[in-house]
Amino acid sequence: MKEAIDIVTFGCRLNTYESEVMRRLSKEAGLRNAVIFNTCAVTQEAERQARQAIRKIRREQPDTEIIVTGCAAQINPELYASMAEVDRVIGNDEKLKANSFTAHPHEKIMVNDIMSVKETASHMVSGFEGKARAFVQIQNGCDHRCTFCTIPFGRGNSRSQPIGAITQQTKELVQNGYNEIVLTGVDITAYGADLPGQPTLGQMIRRLFVQVPDLKRLRLSSLDPVEIDEDLYKLIENESRLMPHFHLSLQSGDTMILKRMKRRHVREDIIACCDKIRSLRSDAVFGADIIAGFPTESDKMFENTRALVEKQRLIHLHVFPYSERPGTPAARMPAVPKETRKKRATTLRQLGQQTLQDYLKTLVGQEISILIESENKGRSEQYASVILDEKTLPGSIQTAYIHGTENGILKGTLRG
Repeated sequence: MKEAIDIVTFGCRLNTYESEVMRRLSKEAGLRNAVIFNTCAVTQEAERQARQAIRKIRREQPDTEIIVTGCAAQINPELYASMAEVDRVIGNDEKLKANSFTAHPHEKIMVNDIMSVKETASHMVSGFEGKARAFVQIQNGCDHRCTFCTIPFGRGNSRSQPIGAITQQTKELVQNGYNEIVLTGVDITAYGADLPGQPTLGQMIRRLFVQVPDLKRLRLSSLDPVEIDEDLYKLIENESRLMPHFHLSLQSGDTMILKRMKRRHVREDIIACCDKIRSLRSDAVFGADIIAGFPTESDKMFENTRALVEKQRLIHLHVFPYSERPGTPAARMPAVPKETRKKRATTLRQLGQQTLQDYLKTLVGQEISILIESENKGRSEQYASVILDEKTLPGSIQTAYIHGTENGILKGTLRG
């Protein structure tokens, strides 16, 4: 019998953080011989992969208890409970409570009304298994209702972690040797609106840097381009510990499609955001989430997105063919053929690979700072992948001379 449980994580960085919380809670509860699937509901493909993985584990480990949680389980618990391979289903609120992992539960489904949850569960995480960087949850849920998205129904309304709890968690991780921290949540630019005094994301980060002076690198997860506050812009300009890689939640580069998505920004806002950040930080690079083939997207509308990626030199792209989510307004809109969606997604991914390669070529001949992720692999401050000629200590920050690129990866040699 296993002495520890296994956790299979799908989806976002917030899920990665919560998986580490579950690792500790399930151990404290005495859970053994179990696999926990922490699911994602962003696309049909993410859910399909989770169900496929569940069936595979059951075939390979017939005596193992299988527990399913995460956004897909929260939104549609009956679907997963009906799977013969699944022993129990736990909601997104319940998965952060130790008593949810006790043996012999009375009910197969333990999922509450996520909209009734008013607080962000505060859990101290001392480390992340197999990870060179650590994640700190600063926010959960979302108050917005984009027409394509079910995540608010998996995560609930927006709620923020108090600054003191964020500081305490970050201090502990830094003391435990983590040189890079990633602040994560569902909608982190909404941070603070529900807290006393309504501190902004930038104000919170400014205080975090002051209170944790030994923090060497800080990254941010996905940002809404029209919700970056002035304090955060000042940090982008003046704080070298804030990494110059900004991942923007764009979804499209066409204003009409953005309006049909019920996004908070239009095309001009995206351009203005990129231009402003580049004016403040000359070494800044951008990534983006983009949906290809959203309902009603014409060839011209898609071309607006493609042209924006090219013009703004977006180098880290997360591209998804549009995926119908049952019950959402977008699912009732005139659909783009699935083959067209796939072709457009492929076009964007290829363009992203080209813009990345063009950027990487500019680094050849330079010395750059790298966080070592595993032996001879790491990431630059701009989150570019690097392979070194020699092995070194994972989790450390090293300087490397870049002497080439290959297949979207930098090649370098350590400098003493």
